[in-house]
Amino acid sequence: MIPLDKVKELIIKHEVLEKELASGNIEPKLFAKKSKEYSTLESIIKIAKNYLNYETEKKDLVNILQDKGNDHDLIELAQKDLNELNRNKEIHENDLKLFLLPKDEDDNKNAIVEIRAGTGGLEASLFCADLFKMYEKVCSKKKWKMEIINISKSEAGGFKEVIFSVNGDDIYSYLKYESGVHRVQRIPETETQGRVHTSAATVAVLPEAEEVDVDIKESDLRIDVFRAGGPGGQSVNTTDSAVRITHIPSGVVVSQQDEKSQHKNKAKALKILRSRVYEVEKSKKDQERSSNRRSQIGTGDRSERIRTYNFPQGRVTDHRINLTLHKLDEFLSGEIHEEMNQELRLREQNLKLENLNS
Repeated sequence: MIPLDKVKELIIKHEVLEKELASGNIEPKLFAKKSKEYSTLESIIKIAKNYLNYETEKKDLVNILQDKGNDHDLIELAQKDLNELNRNKEIHENDLKLFLLPKDEDDNKNAIVEIRAGTGGLEASLFCADLFKMYEKVCSKKKWKMEIINISKSEAGGFKEVIFSVNGDDIYSYLKYESGVHRVQRIPETETQGRVHTSAATVAVLPEAEEVDVDIKESDLRIDVFRAGGPGGQSVNTTDSAVRITHIPSGVVVSQQDEKSQHKNKAKALKILRSRVYEVEKSKKDQERSSNRRSQIGTGDRSERIRTYNFPQGRVTDHRINLTLHKLDEFLSGEIHEEMNQELRLREQNLKLENLNS
């Protein structure tokens, strides 16, 4: 059940905004904001009014059904109307629940995703590469634009770290559920005894911050340039093109050397830095609201896991919602990733609804 006072508040707010906008006595800078707010309420107000009228309409129809003096056709029509009223009530209730949920202001932002190999050595770096390929396929399937910002490769085609940005519609609202420790259980190719090894990789999803989201002063930055190096046997840059930027107030440090141009490396480093500083500030606000909120990334230890990918059993399990899908290959190919994401969204909505009702 949705608290009726919450629904009444929506209707009153809509009426107040309607009068304010009609009066023409609103400051120009507030007009656009209030117009948008009114437009958003307009989409739900008819449903809110119908929901409030439900008990009255139900009572009228039940009275008709219980009146023995009414003819058969009238009773049949009243029963039909009551069935439809109950169906509509359920639909309207779900619509109102979703509308009343607190909105994450970052949901419509693009995202920066950072994947790092955790415990498990070479196997962890191979798994890091597997996760990157999975997100690459999800992005391709959803027609999102992915841009690699930084890759640090390991042996046998693995990654020690990979950072990339994803652009599109409502990216962060989808990818934010990927943040945490991902654990893999499989038999490495080098394992002669057939034993299953456990490794881990951490995923951090940051909302991509614009300049208006976070105020980073030039005076708060220390920028160091140095000569970029490559793996053994490869040529290295002969110019100081690599960049390290330190945000002194927060201590956030970002290094970038993928590009041959110092200017491009600085631009990429600032993009990551801005999002990391924004995330630090966002986490502080979250902790003020909820003292028991856990860290997004954790330590990278295999015990702090959000999801396990078990290759021998062909399953993937999300431990936050106790959901297991016995379709590991399809999940890693991005085919059924949506199924897991929808369940995670539903869980979050239900938690928010519990808070709303309390």
